[in-house]
Amino acid sequence: MTTLHLYDSQTRTVRAFEPLHPGKVGMYVCGATVQGGPHLGHLRTALTFDIVRRWLEHSGYQVTHVQNVTDIDDKILAKAAEAGVPWWAWAQSHEREFHAAYRALGILPPTYEPRATGHVPEMLDLIARLIERGHAYVGEAGNVYFSVPSWPDYGKLTNQGADDVVPGEDEAAGDKRDPRDFALWKAPKEGEPATARWQTPWGEGRPGWHTECSAMSCRYLGETFDIHGGGLDLRFPHHENERAQSTAAGWGFVRYWMHSAWVTQSGEKMSKSLGNYLSAESVLSRHPAPVVRLALSGAHYRSMLEFSDSTLAEAQVNWDRFTGFLDRAADLVGEVPVGQLPPEFTDAMNDDFGTPAAFAVIHEHVRRGNIALADADAAVVQAEAGAVRGMLAVLGLDPVQWQAGAGADTAAQEALDALVARLVEQRTAARAAKDWQAADTIRDQLAAAGIVVEDGPDGARWHVKGD
Repeated sequence: MTTLHLYDSQTRTVRAFEPLHPGKVGMYVCGATVQGGPHLGHLRTALTFDIVRRWLEHSGYQVTHVQNVTDIDDKILAKAAEAGVPWWAWAQSHEREFHAAYRALGILPPTYEPRATGHVPEMLDLIARLIERGHAYVGEAGNVYFSVPSWPDYGKLTNQGADDVVPGEDEAAGDKRDPRDFALWKAPKEGEPATARWQTPWGEGRPGWHTECSAMSCRYLGETFDIHGGGLDLRFPHHENERAQSTAAGWGFVRYWMHSAWVTQSGEKMSKSLGNYLSAESVLSRHPAPVVRLALSGAHYRSMLEFSDSTLAEAQVNWDRFTGFLDRAADLVGEVPVGQLPPEFTDAMNDDFGTPAAFAVIHEHVRRGNIALADADAAVVQAEAGAVRGMLAVLGLDPVQWQAGAGADTAAQEALDALVARLVEQRTAARAAKDWQAADTIRDQLAAAGIVVEDGPDGARWHVKGD
């Protein structure tokens, strides 16, 4: 297979990839709703599209990768109020946690990372356009809804007719014409802060979740673009509603839809609502970042990934095998540059980003390299090591790059983590003992060193000022 083929979630077929503009790819990925810190499910989605981007760029495409941040919604407002902090501060603190986890895993930053709150004008333009075209209407002051019955094409992404759709958000809203209609703009709820609302021709309020992504994808990628990605759980209602409002607005919108499957534990989807999630912080504190990256990328992105201690143990064994071979190869022939990719690896990646088959090719070349090492065949060792480095580099796992880059300051970071964690523990103990003077002294000492401590319902969190 010499041409990239990918599975299109809308047509439910593997299709040859042909970008809208030759040599260029526009890709929009639904990013985090920053109500809390990241868990492994979030990281798998981000990693999936990091690999997609890396392969597209390796294949010669110029990729514009847009990944949004939803920094205002019901849960953010509720959790911030419970913690007694401004909603925007709550959102920003967790956005930083996502960025830290992405950096730790070697996930490339997107070309653009727009926040919902920074794109209200674009959302209002879209809503006005939908009202003008007869696909949206104003309810009670501050509420604007998309009319599902007005758009016969509704349900095409998830293969359901409009009559089959189960009512979603705001199901009980008394000002909706049809229970299936969804909010484009939402009136503020009682008790919500005045800072979480904007003035509009239809009354003050805040964005509907779906409106955000349509407005931001159009702003940065145009009315039609190549790939829209996200987690499988976003297909309905989020992506279905995005598609409806964007196409009803007259835009071509998305040419290929891609969805990554869930991370599961004991067969159940990992999520905060189920209480069975593994936080990125907890996993990365106990396992090397490239091992976690390897564990999350070993299964095909459309397959559920059952995550357990054995998943990480297997990834550690594989990582040790890769690094051990490259270290022994360097001892024999010196550091080997990144080499050409074997055709079998290219075929695997061109077949809907088939990482399981790609890793099988890597293991085969490590096997050949180890045989050559045993025979002291320097030429073959150099060729195999170059191929292994090349393949791992495409997947963001080149050990040489990790040792030189991502892992270069690991010891310093670990030392900082340990020292700050100890001081935070002492401050927490002082607060519990109502020794406010001691607690404030520790906080001031940390602040003087550039460490910001934030108290929340889950305890104290810290970050370096400016991160």
